[in-house]
Amino acid sequence: MSNWPVNLEQKPDVRGFFDPETNTISYCVKDPGSNACALYDSVLDFDFASGRTSKKSADALIEYVKEQGLKVEWIIESHVHADHLSAAPYLQEELGGKLGISARVVEVQDIFGKIFNEGTEFQRDGSQFDALFEEGDTYQIGTLSAFVMVTPGHTPACTCHVIGDAIIVGDTLFMPDGGSARADFPGGDARQLYQSIQKVLSLPEQMRMFICHDYGPGGRDIAWETTIAEQRALNIHVKDGIDEEAYVKMRTERDAQLSMPKLIIPSVQVNMRAGDMPAPASDGKTYLKVPVDGL
Repeated sequence: MSNWPVNLEQKPDVRGFFDPETNTISYCVKDPGSNACALYDSVLDFDFASGRTSKKSADALIEYVKEQGLKVEWIIESHVHADHLSAAPYLQEELGGKLGISARVVEVQDIFGKIFNEGTEFQRDGSQFDALFEEGDTYQIGTLSAFVMVTPGHTPACTCHVIGDAIIVGDTLFMPDGGSARADFPGGDARQLYQSIQKVLSLPEQMRMFICHDYGPGGRDIAWETTIAEQRALNIHVKDGIDEEAYVKMRTERDAQLSMPKLIIPSVQVNMRAGDMPAPASDGKTYLKVPVDGL
């Protein structure tokens, strides 16, 4: 049992929004006692072949918030995503709210600032975000108290967010038949990821867990809600009885066989800027860089 300040009496309303192009689930977490809510891991649609963006996924979130008469207090990124672009600036413009991410985003900005050869105009201090979360930091969603678990391994800036009896885990864990996140991106570490997962799995077993991606292994229907108990009993990578050395061996060997996500190059360039595009060039157009043999 963990020593985290979990309040199982608080039961937020959690609504998932599935984006089929990136297999991402974004969330609206509402306080049952007020009209306050927080949005997690939004998606800006992006077609890499044409370079065109669209806002279909984000607009679904906006429509829901407005239909329900909600007030957005937070727009949160569980980490700097490598498989989809964030719609945070658009959501903030339309709905308000403060934008938060792990304080360790500065490490990601430093790593990828070098990979993409960003100039000195790219600030590597996290100042693009309104709040930089440290381990154990708390924030309010109306009457709900939320706290932050820092869970590096997939990336240095991964976090999980505990709100009452619910936890938003980002990419740290998938559904039990999907296992866990990869750990081979720059700044990733399989051993750290195992330790982060064990911290999450020390939470009360009845807690509801909401994941950021699902790919329907074996052809099953897409799903995004599980529990701590189900993960401990059934997760194919980290269920009870699988130790750290076995996990690190499995994760390292598995990651060596994986290709890079198809949207990693545009995603990281945009997401490390809190969802903003790079500054326009001298012709007024916006460009993204492709580092040849850089990843």
